[in-house]
Amino acid sequence: MLDASELANVVRETLRGSGAVREVKMFGGIGFMVNGNLIAGASKRGLLVRVGEERHGKALKRSGARSMIMRGRTMTGFVYVDPPALTARTTAAWIAFALPHVLSLPRKAGRARRKK
Repeated sequence: MLDASELANVVRETLRGSGAVREVKMFGGIGFMVNGNLIAGASKRGLLVRVGEERHGKALKRSGARSMIMRGRTMTGFVYVDPPALTARTTAAWIAFALPHVLSLPRKAGRARRKK
């Protein structure tokens, strides 16, 4: 089982060379964006993975996966993977599972930063 820092490092390493990767603080951890689209979030609660609506059911059959529920609503296309199911190998496999979907999404332009 990986702690949140180790989990983020595995995601970071797995995404190396996958496009424009950016990290954003969100979901109580770190959100990973590929070409402006969220692919994963790493936190002490586990790994949030964007798998796409068409692969949501298949993802839920994998060990440790559960639907992402936000404000009582199931977020189809996103799954959480609980910490006990996460090793470096399984985390890399989840990112590999999600990457084709995220790379198929239109590229988003980066947000302009406001000056303080």
